[in-house]
Amino acid sequence: MADADKHKKKDEKPAAASAADPGKKKPPMKVIAVVAALMAAEAGGVYFFLGMTGSKAQSAEAEIKGAEAAAEQETVEIDLVDDKFQNMQTGRVWVWDLRIALKVKQKYEAYVSEQLGKRDAEIKEGIGQIVRRAQHSQLREPELTTLNRQIAAYLNTIVKPDEADGHSRIERVLIPKCKGLQID
Repeated sequence: MADADKHKKKDEKPAAASAADPGKKKPPMKVIAVVAALMAAEAGGVYFFLGMTGSKAQSAEAEIKGAEAAAEQETVEIDLVDDKFQNMQTGRVWVWDLRIALKVKQKYEAYVSEQLGKRDAEIKEGIGQIVRRAQHSQLREPELTTLNRQIAAYLNTIVKPDEADGHSRIERVLIPKCKGLQID
């Protein structure tokens, strides 16, 4: 009987082991698949989020460069002359009190100021000649278009055009004050 008991005990161990196996079930494949899909979606979301924030840094850099380029295109005013000039075209002596400024792009401001500083007396003489030769009607124009055009043409001989694009460095000649006094 001892041998029979040993066989029964040996048979019971595998039966007990097979009874314990149902408690150690393999994890269901559906759960693993769902968890893996969630982790992949999370990784994709993180990658997408980092990609979006990375491109914003590049666009911010481009925005800064664009702002610098826009600042160069902004215009500034440079005072040119604030003086009195004589005109005798009517047969009477007129003294014209003129203030002239130039409107230039900011990128040309240093160059134009340097040229105007170097040739200050020459510029005053040239503007004086323009005023002395001008007809009285030209000096009394509401918008001073003739005087404006003549001064702009003269200044373009002093301040050479931009070599890169061939355009004038001076955007516009401004004459905010032009008062004539008859002296007789």
